[in-house]
Amino acid sequence: MNATHTRTPGPGPGGGEGRKRIVVAGATGAVGSRAVRLLASGHEVSALTRDPDRAARAGLPGRIVGVDNDDRPGLVRACAGADALFLITSDPMRLSHDENLLAAARTAGVRHVVKLSALAVTDPLATDGMTRRQRECEELVRSAGMDWTLLRPRSFMSNALGWAPGILRDGVVRAPYGSSRNACVDSLDVAAAAATVLAAPGHHGRAYALTGPEAVSVREQTEQLASVLDRPLRFVELTLDEARAGWGRRYPEPVVQALAESAARQEAGAKLGVTDEVERLTSRPARTFGQWARSHAAEFRRPVKP
Repeated sequence: MNATHTRTPGPGPGGGEGRKRIVVAGATGAVGSRAVRLLASGHEVSALTRDPDRAARAGLPGRIVGVDNDDRPGLVRACAGADALFLITSDPMRLSHDENLLAAARTAGVRHVVKLSALAVTDPLATDGMTRRQRECEELVRSAGMDWTLLRPRSFMSNALGWAPGILRDGVVRAPYGSSRNACVDSLDVAAAAATVLAAPGHHGRAYALTGPEAVSVREQTEQLASVLDRPLRFVELTLDEARAGWGRRYPEPVVQALAESAARQEAGAKLGVTDEVERLTSRPARTFGQWARSHAAEFRRPVKP
């Protein structure tokens, strides 16, 4: 599909000589949609998505391009005339999507690619399938013949939205390894970092580790959500087998195995490290989980559907 909906970006910072033409692949996701909104006030943004109608309903600004990541000619047309590509792939287990996007960008003359990767790639003990594939994707980016920047976030705070059904139903958060800590990051902070490195010079050949300001456990997140929602919440720790069964209802087995290995590494303390790179890139401190929870409280207060 190659349907295109076009809106004219409004005036904003970054116009004039600093104005760039930027393609965002994966533009309807948590990071991509926010990056599009941040960039559109000062740059010409093309938002790539498999579902242009969904993007239009969400009110994404800029030029909305419906294209599949397997459609290399369509991707070349979508990247034509662009200065930079923000590369987000919806399926981290499929290397071909990154291959197609990078080949299309190179063919179209794109000069700079920013890849959304994962901080786990820096951990030599992270050998799960998703992390191995992310390392392969990073190598594709580095060898693609364009200037590159890598963004490596820790897991997103928005993963907590997966607890909303249990909170709405019976006031319970269920997860394995409840006391293990993760320096999770707000996807809005990741999008703001992406907007900086896409629009400003000086980031070529750099890799940035993006974390929140502190490492928090699921038990602590449950307590903070209870405070924000002003209602009691209870944490129930799942066994790894129980967690795998739940993941298996949503994901294929290779992803379930990767999630299980990742959770075990977190239990071993692999995700405690905190960096200041969000603040260095965005000129403001990374948001805490409590701040994230306050801004998403409505997601945990919706009535239960019959």
